[in-house]
Amino acid sequence: MEAHSFLPLWIALGAIPGALIRYYLTRICLEKFGGEFPFGTFIINLSGAFLVGFFATLFQSIKADLTLNGFVIIGFLGSYTTFSTYALDTSNLLKLASYKRAVLYGIGSPVMGFLGVELGIALAQRL
Repeated sequence: MEAHSFLPLWIALGAIPGALIRYYLTRICLEKFGGEFPFGTFIINLSGAFLVGFFATLFQSIKADLTLNGFVIIGFLGSYTTFSTYALDTSNLLKLASYKRAVLYGIGSPVMGFLGVELGIALAQRL
């Protein structure tokens, strides 16, 4: 059996610690700094962006197996934060000189995400 057939398992195994670390780091930040600013999410998103850039570059340079990429980047960092993937995708579009797409994606994602949240709230409030 190919190693890639176990990729979903490796992704799931990476997601568990990513989600738990996100949960506990958010709680620690709430206890330490209060809830007036989302320090937990802010720290998670920025550290996730740093980590995805670091590991994506490292794994590419060492030609890492797809399962390691799946465990760390898709599983761990994917459940730790989706912001890291958004930042990496924007970076990749810029590296490909797809400037219009990079701007559309880079600005469109948070703006449309915010609008999506607001629409979801409005719909739920009407039920």
